[in-house]
Amino acid sequence: MDIQLLLALVVGISTIVVLVLRTRLDAFAALLIAALVTGSIAGSAPTDTITSITTGFGTTLGSIGIVIGLGVAVGKILEVSGGADSLAKAFLRAFGKGREPWAMGSTGALVSIPVFCDSGYVIMNPLARSIARVKQGGYVTLALALGCGMTLTHHLVPPTPGPLGVAGILGADLGGLILVGLLFSVLLLPVVVAYAKWIGPKLESEINAEVRNAVYESATVGSGGHGGTGTGTVVDDPATSSGERPERKKLGAGVASLPLLVPLLLIVLNTAATAIDRSNQGVLGPEDDYTASGWAATLAFIGNPVVALLIGLVLAVYVLLPRWTPREKVSGWLADAAASAGLILLITGAGGALGQVLRDSGVGDELAEAIAGTGLPGILVPFLVATLVRLAQGSGTVAMITAAGVSAPLVTGLGLDPLAAALACCAGSMVFSYFNDSYFWVVTRFTGLDGVAALKGWSGITTAAWAGSIPLVLLAGWLL
Repeated sequence: MDIQLLLALVVGISTIVVLVLRTRLDAFAALLIAALVTGSIAGSAPTDTITSITTGFGTTLGSIGIVIGLGVAVGKILEVSGGADSLAKAFLRAFGKGREPWAMGSTGALVSIPVFCDSGYVIMNPLARSIARVKQGGYVTLALALGCGMTLTHHLVPPTPGPLGVAGILGADLGGLILVGLLFSVLLLPVVVAYAKWIGPKLESEINAEVRNAVYESATVGSGGHGGTGTGTVVDDPATSSGERPERKKLGAGVASLPLLVPLLLIVLNTAATAIDRSNQGVLGPEDDYTASGWAATLAFIGNPVVALLIGLVLAVYVLLPRWTPREKVSGWLADAAASAGLILLITGAGGALGQVLRDSGVGDELAEAIAGTGLPGILVPFLVATLVRLAQGSGTVAMITAAGVSAPLVTGLGLDPLAAALACCAGSMVFSYFNDSYFWVVTRFTGLDGVAALKGWSGITTAAWAGSIPLVLLAGWLL
């Protein structure tokens, strides 16, 4: 590989890591600076680099920005309405007594599709505590299964913002990513539960005194019933701490699932209908001219991610919330959702900008040729980039989006399917959550684990999920 282009790539990625870890700048600014540095070292003209950045940023957000905003809004309404709680309790009933770790892991996986891990864990943790209190044991197992169940779908299944951003950068089919991401999550859940059941009993004695008292001795803990964080404070439900939660109506699990399931089903239906229609017409290659039949065009419209998630948001607002909920409060919740989506949108766009610079400067083509000459499976490239960035700076979302940006120019040269590359980016970003990951602190403080015990429990279980994904990623690269 050309030394100058290799240096551009290495310095570009190093710039992201150093800026995020050592300066006051966030990932958005770091990705843009890295794009400028990469283009300059690669020898691109300054004006060409700027053009690549703006083109990549606009193209990426044009394809996925609306979807991220709508997905976060649906999650916010599920959170404040109590819909997420209803789904969790239904899973507990469905799995039955003695299978609580499976129920908690599955609950976490379902809830984390529309709701961010941090707030989702705060909402669901009281269920783990209630079960452990009744059983008088097993809290660490339940808490770890819940937390890592959330990690699986948070990293693998749209409309979680990270996978959405990856799909937009790589041009992966969203319906396909939902289906295969769900399949990956189902296959990895036994790994998560097995590790939680193995390590949980070993760490039960390591729970700090405050959380132990909150779980096993107190009937209720704090005003929100969520218990201590291990730092002497009480964490309330994010929706109640500001007095914003509406008076809840009784929500069944079926009704609560509508804003989540309807959009997912419509998107998957669009993917399936398009595949069937193309097959019927004999138009299989992406480069072939394809005009959708009438029925397929209709399903493509309602199954477009923008339309599907807009339907989900309307269902969430008008089905989950009580009729008497003031319009101002609903607008406030949606504004909060938009604010939380803002940084994700910027990071996603910046990741697309970096990918465009790598593509236009020739770094991508050179790297693809170099990797092809080593015999290393091409599918491992995005996987390993995501892994290294995650270890360096902590954020799974930043890791997968950075990996997608780096990998976007390589997809064609390495003969990779965009869907397989997207799965590799997402799976590689699950590795070894530790001190530089904010979710690490949420889980370990609620679980009452500190120091080495926290690393054995939470860092260990996320690494087990990452390791379990390696054969799945290799299989996806081969099959797709």
